[in-house]
Amino acid sequence: MKIIIVSLRVLDQDRALDFYTNTLGFTVTEDMDLGPMRWLTVAPPSQPELNVLLERPGPPMIDAESAAQLDTLIAKGMGNSLFFEVDDCRAEFERLSALGVEFVDPPTERFYGIDAGFRDDSGNHMRMTQRVATGVAPPAESKVGAQYP
Repeated sequence: MKIIIVSLRVLDQDRALDFYTNTLGFTVTEDMDLGPMRWLTVAPPSQPELNVLLERPGPPMIDAESAAQLDTLIAKGMGNSLFFEVDDCRAEFERLSALGVEFVDPPTERFYGIDAGFRDDSGNHMRMTQRVATGVAPPAESKVGAQYP
């Protein structure tokens, strides 16, 4: 079993499409009008098998009032999150900042690497991490697997 699609709720599919393709460099894998909904997926260039569904919540899946409530939460960063691994967190921070990406956390050395947080065009919280040894000790109560430096 493997995960092939993750859903990310967005406020505007066209705007999200622009952000994920032109800012983050993803490619469109599917864009279909299914009547009551638009099926729009993108994939990161290094993982073409992993699709991100840029989903616009609303009728008929949920009622209009619930969709409006979700919109408020998404815009505040309470929607879904994606976690990216990058080769150079500081360089990616500079590149994305120059493109107008809103960062909520600048690159910071942590026990698992260098990490930064940003928001997508809808407000969804994103993290990007460069896996490198930093010398920062993990919290004493943490269990750290072999995949961490």
